[in-house]
Amino acid sequence: MENKISRFKAREQGFILVFEKMFNEESLEEIILNAEESREAVFDDYAKELAEGVYRELDTIDALISEHLKKGWSINRISKTSLSILRLAVYEMKYVESVPDSVAINEAVELAKKYTVDESKFINGVLGAISRG
Repeated sequence: MENKISRFKAREQGFILVFEKMFNEESLEEIILNAEESREAVFDDYAKELAEGVYRELDTIDALISEHLKKGWSINRISKTSLSILRLAVYEMKYVESVPDSVAINEAVELAKKYTVDESKFINGVLGAISRG
């Protein structure tokens, strides 16, 4: 039986995988396997696709984020939580044709509201700048 969850929940799972990988030298495959075994987590295919895509395109994604930060800011100044959300959204905006930029941005803002301390406006601003080109 296939486990179907909402796209937001799948994005949330993808964000968690992207975030966890920042602290873990293991492959995403290992991280997923360990989570499934130890926490009985079940990851949606779309969540896995997002996380794998982010790390496959990481250099390009990070360059795009860096390019659209305000003067004086560097990617190292962004909290790991916000950076994970930005990476996920940029991946969707640039590599998932079925997801409009506005949806990727809105979902990223919702993740930021849930997981960050008031960084949703910052995330919205960076992603808006990327969307506008």
